[in-house]
Amino acid sequence: MSITGTLIVQMIVFLLLVGFTMKFVWPPIAAALDERAVKIKEGLAAADKARADLAAADKRVEEELGKARAQTAQLLSDAERRSQAIVEEAKTRATEEGAKIVAAARAEAEQQTVKAREALREQVAALAVKGAEQILRKEVNAGVHAELLNRLKTEL
Repeated sequence: MSITGTLIVQMIVFLLLVGFTMKFVWPPIAAALDERAVKIKEGLAAADKARADLAAADKRVEEELGKARAQTAQLLSDAERRSQAIVEEAKTRATEEGAKIVAAARAEAEQQTVKAREALREQVAALAVKGAEQILRKEVNAGVHAELLNRLKTEL
C-alpha cells in the first residue's frame, strides 16, 4: 500500500470518528455544558438575590436597632423624670414632716412655758403670802383671802 492509500484510509477513519463523535459523543457533552451554564446562572442569580436580601435584612436590623435605641432613650428619660419626681416628693414630705415636728415642739414648749409660768406664779404667790405674813407677823388664812390671792396670781 502506498502513502496515498494510507492517507485516504486514515481520512476515512478520521471522518468516521468525527461523525461518530458529532452524533453520539458531542450532544451529551454539549447538554452537560449547557446544564452547567444554566446552574451557574441560577447560582449567580441566587447569590445576587441573597445579597439583596442581606442588604434588606441589614436595613431592617438597623431600623430595629434605631427604634430600640429610641425606646431605650425614652425609657431612660422617663425613669430619670420619675426619679426626680420621687425625690421632689420625698423632699416635700420631709419638709412637711419637719414643719409638723417643729410645730409640735413649739406647742409643747409653749405648754411647758405656760406650766412653768403657772408654777412660778404659785411659788411667787406663796412667797408673797409668806412675805406678807412675816411683815404682818401673823398668819394669813388662804380660805379667807382666796380672792385676794387669785387676784395676786393674775397680776403676777
